[in-house]
Amino acid sequence: MAATYSDRKDRAMFLTPINTLGDAKVARVVDWQIEAFEPTGLLPDWDASHQPLLDAMPETMTPDGRHVLLSIHSWVVWLGGKIILIDTGVGNDKSRPFAPYFDRLSTPYLARLEALGVTPEAVDYVLHTHLHVDHVGWNTRLIDGRWQPTFPNARHIFSAKEYAFFAVPANAENRHRTSFQTQSDSVTPIVEAGLAEMIDIDGSEIIPGFSFHSTPGHSVDHASIVLRSAGSTALFAGDVFHHPVQVFAPHLLSLFDPDRSTALKSRFWALDFAADTKAKLFSSHFPASGVGTVSRRGAEYVWSFT
Repeated sequence: MAATYSDRKDRAMFLTPINTLGDAKVARVVDWQIEAFEPTGLLPDWDASHQPLLDAMPETMTPDGRHVLLSIHSWVVWLGGKIILIDTGVGNDKSRPFAPYFDRLSTPYLARLEALGVTPEAVDYVLHTHLHVDHVGWNTRLIDGRWQPTFPNARHIFSAKEYAFFAVPANAENRHRTSFQTQSDSVTPIVEAGLAEMIDIDGSEIIPGFSFHSTPGHSVDHASIVLRSAGSTALFAGDVFHHPVQVFAPHLLSLFDPDRSTALKSRFWALDFAADTKAKLFSSHFPASGVGTVSRRGAEYVWSFT
């Protein structure tokens, strides 16, 4: 039987080469892809002068060129006999009325993970850049009518400050409505199960090879996660970026960045870190391979997919 368009699309989203980084191996596991945003919808400061940047990256747009592609994915890292997940996507069956593109999804995320030889029980650590809806969703799955840990043997590591923010009812304003829903079904069950380790985001090495660096602005205590292994460096930048056009034009903040000045400061930190250390940058939302490098061209920055 011939493959359908959806079959081919699923394979294209899923089949990502395994990256070697020192002694570590890194692979992407896609949960979902969003095709809902025109450039002006995602990037409020967008204007026609930026269009050539997108024209040079057709793999980051829908075939008609009207909408940007945003991938929702995790990164799996194998290092030192351990399996580490970085962020966990949206999850299935979750009510998200204020974010309809995430509402009650049903994706083969776990099957894609198992295709890499990783069962949920085998995961040792889950590291979170922040606690938004598309970064913590697969922490839990619905079993017998209850949200139960998907990765029952994993330590889930995330910001204590961010968790505390979402514990204050006064913070449940419109911008954070979905995030508050997310805590109840995707974060609190992990805490109640004794699987959470809440940390200060201060650049310390939390588990061998991994450190959490403060890059707020998109969220109250957003972290970028650095992996160092055998002389190589990776930066898992979370939502410091949503689309690679923001490397070329860093001032283009997304509509999801409420604290503009802080978000921009964090972005320049990430750009300088990636360029200065020659780190591979593993994105949270870039399409295509999702991974690449940042280099300098005079006073500007350049993105290259790898």
